[in-house]
Amino acid sequence: MLARMTPVRLAPAAVAGLWLLGVHGQILLAQESQPAAAANPAVQSGAPADPKNFVVEPGTHIPLSMINSVSTKNSAPGDRVYLESVFPILVDGRIVIPPGSYVAGTLTEVQRPGKVKGRGEFHLRFDSLTLPNGTTRDFRARVSGLDGRASEELDRKEGSVKSEGNKSGDTRTVGETAAAGASVGALAGSLSGAAGMGAGIGAAAGAAAGLMTVLLTRGPDAVLAKGTTVEMVLERPVQFNEGDLDFSNVPARRGGSDGSGPLPSKKAQAGPSRRFP
Repeated sequence: MLARMTPVRLAPAAVAGLWLLGVHGQILLAQESQPAAAANPAVQSGAPADPKNFVVEPGTHIPLSMINSVSTKNSAPGDRVYLESVFPILVDGRIVIPPGSYVAGTLTEVQRPGKVKGRGEFHLRFDSLTLPNGTTRDFRARVSGLDGRASEELDRKEGSVKSEGNKSGDTRTVGETAAAGASVGALAGSLSGAAGMGAGIGAAAGAAAGLMTVLLTRGPDAVLAKGTTVEMVLERPVQFNEGDLDFSNVPARRGGSDGSGPLPSKKAQAGPSRRFP
């Protein structure tokens, strides 16, 4: 026969001690798990970590190159302007706008040069930026600088591009026609025995003809030719996240714009004044 087991009776003090040991063990386990949870709150909550954002701040200058040409002669308000970036823009050591990014803009106002006064002028507004991987952002920016080779002038206050003045060219035209008239008049006067009077009359007639030529001819147009460098400055922030800046599948960038750049100044093309006998 099996021995009959006799239940063991514990003293109340022993029961209380065992209960305290159990509570103390639970507390220790909770304290050991807290550092791991604090070190990785994303694991504790089950939520993914937020992607890092990169912000290109207002006031950032971005150099661009013209892809197409615009001028006050052939362009009209609403015409599109296309450019590409030529220098990398970094935020926190990361390239956010690489060379070869495309910028689209719009001509908002175009004014032809006058026949008597006034210069050619247009306003350029930048609208959108497209990175080489196709990421696109709408933004606002203005022209802050022009190619040092360009003869056009930038009105920084109004943000407009103006053609060069042509006062010296007008003066030269009048002078040349007056000199030509004086030569013809002197030749005609010498045949009639009044060379001095003929020269005076010829000069006056030549000056009048030169003045009419100036009044009927427009001044130089404002032109931004293909390949001209233009600098823009951001007026609003442009933001990207980590996924927007993945350029791993972007093909190698081709060469920049093959345009010849700014057109030479009309003053430089004029050359020395003609001489008459």
